[in-house]
Formats: sequence, structure tokens, C-alpha cells
Amino acid sequence: QVQLVESGGGMVQAGASLRLSCAASTRTFNTYAKGWFRQAPGKEREFVAAISWSGGDTDYADSVKGRFTISRDNAKNMVYLQMNSLKYEDTAVYYCAAGLGLQPLRAGQAANWGQGTQVTVSS
Repeated sequence: QVQLVESGGGMVQAGASLRLSCAASTRTFNTYAKGWFRQAPGKEREFVAAISWSGGDTDYADSVKGRFTISRDNAKNMVYLQMNSLKYEDTAVYYCAAGLGLQPLRAGQAANWGQGTQVTVSS
């Protein structure tokens, strides 16, 4: 079974940066779009960013546009989320996902989900 495993979460102060990584256990999902989602306590999971299988197209939630950057390295079966200028409201569990395209991912439709990594931003 293909697995997605996130890493790179942690506790930082507001204004700091973090880089999340998501490793796929096989190359199967290299032809899938990849996305990042997050879920804060007491809130529903929300879309953060997505990237096409080739890396040529990206999509971001308005709340992170200009601060977060999604990228991928298909040779390494990896996808990344560079998070700069972190805010307290970015605190959440961040999930990696694989889907059929940017629009399905933005709608929360994914073929596979990771287990999540915690990001905590102190104000």
C-alpha cells in the first residue's frame, strides 16, 4: 500500500519559517497532483496548497499566498511546503495528500492521505 509520510513539523515563534516534507513510499503517485491540508483544533480540515504532477502549476489558499511555497521532486518521490512568516493562526496538523488534479485537491478529494505533522506557532 502506498504511504505518504510527513515530517518537518515543530514548534516555532511567529515570524519564523518551517519546511515540511512528504515522502511517498513508491513512485506510483509521481503522476498525481500533490497537496497540503491542515486542521486546527475544533476546525475542519482546510486546503493549503497543491502542485500538479509536473510541478508546473500550483494553487494556494488565500490565507497562505505569498508566505508558503509548494514544490516537488519526483526523482525523490518528495513534495515540500516551505512556510515563511508563520503566524499563530497557522497552528494545525498538516497533512500531505495525492489527488487527480489541482481542482479535486482544492475540493478535498484525495486518493491518499498522510498521517499528519504538527505545526505550532507561538505568538
